[in-house]
Amino acid sequence: MEIDLAFTAAQIAADVRSGRRNPSDAVREALARIEKLDGQVGAFVHVRAAEALAEAEKLAGRADLATLPLAGVPVAIKENLAVTGVPTRSGSRATSAEPPTSDHEVVARVRAAGAIVVGTTAMPELGIFGTTDSSTQITRNPWNPDRSAGGSSGGSAAAVAAGMVPIAVGNDGMGSVRLPAACCGVVGLKPGAGLVPAGVGVNDWLGMAENGPLATTVDDVALLASVLADRRELSGVPDIGKVRIGLAVGSPIAFLRVDRHWLAAARTAASVLVSAGHLVETTQLPYPANPLGMIARWTESVAADAEGLDAKLLQKRSRWHAALGRISRKIGLFKLDQVVALNAKLEEFFADYDVVLTPTLLQSPPAAERWSEKSWLANIWSNAKYGAFAPLWNFVGLPAASVPVGIHPVSKTPLAVQIAGPRGAEARILALAAQLEQRNPWVRTAPL
Repeated sequence: MEIDLAFTAAQIAADVRSGRRNPSDAVREALARIEKLDGQVGAFVHVRAAEALAEAEKLAGRADLATLPLAGVPVAIKENLAVTGVPTRSGSRATSAEPPTSDHEVVARVRAAGAIVVGTTAMPELGIFGTTDSSTQITRNPWNPDRSAGGSSGGSAAAVAAGMVPIAVGNDGMGSVRLPAACCGVVGLKPGAGLVPAGVGVNDWLGMAENGPLATTVDDVALLASVLADRRELSGVPDIGKVRIGLAVGSPIAFLRVDRHWLAAARTAASVLVSAGHLVETTQLPYPANPLGMIARWTESVAADAEGLDAKLLQKRSRWHAALGRISRKIGLFKLDQVVALNAKLEEFFADYDVVLTPTLLQSPPAAERWSEKSWLANIWSNAKYGAFAPLWNFVGLPAASVPVGIHPVSKTPLAVQIAGPRGAEARILALAAQLEQRNPWVRTAPL
């Protein structure tokens, strides 16, 4: 399906505010794309066709329509964020099928800004793993359906990459926005801790999980981020002058290799930013020598989310993950002083650099298979082999984004770089992403 290049959140909202477009128009376009394409992609769990059209008609009568930053924009929401009237199943049969009677705060903010929720998107059970599938659905990469769209915000990323919606909301606990954004060739931002209301699952993954935007353009990511954070100033990409960039392409785990095309993508991005006037220097990040604390926090988070759920209804891999978390919690494997120590090292690192640039992935996304039926160990190994660049920034609560750079010549899926920075660096990260977009533009949606 040919994608209208005007199908961006910024353009739709500008057209609706000016009266050039009725709010229902973009919603109908999105619903038509979903009907045509989602059978191939598997991005959506629930489509709110009738409700979305009714809400668009109602929006047209709002007195403040001309002031709404997301006026008439179709948006998809990850299935673990409450949308009134739609079950919040978090990818699991063990969760309640009872629809919530109120929206999650970020959903409420998106609606208040004029966006129309067209549906909720697929995710792996409880958001644990880095591929998105269930017993009834596999979310496929729009660029290559034999590959996964990633996870855990795989449905949100795939919906945007396929051009079904211009923007989507996901969340990121161990890379769950950035990994699928990289897999699918869209821009994804994990905000720093406290910028956007969290409230993912039971416990925000002990402070690691943040809600964040996905879109095909940096402007759209910035616009949605400004709404999610309720900070209008984030919608404008600032002039940041000359920036000190650390280029860190070394693998976070010594025995895992980074694919040469992903290495080349990071070096290409670095060269582009040098041509934009920035200073780039090769460096190494202070990754933990022992990732046990990070893994312990991850498993303990899932153990808390699984409390009160019927274990017999959970997938076997999820039961293993939660069980390990309960053991970890009992013996005290995760301690907050681990976070404090790593943050101190990163503060020293960012005394020399304004941001750091890495590949987003170690290699292209895994095969699109029923990972939900494979063992816990198979899932962990697969996730680590391709996604190990991401979790550091969740562990310390610092902002990071994934930005497309090109196409992998073998997998035919996108390449991407990760830009991360110290607390409060979201605008700087997005400004650098915008310079990459301008000087090294990407194809916005997959040629389905």
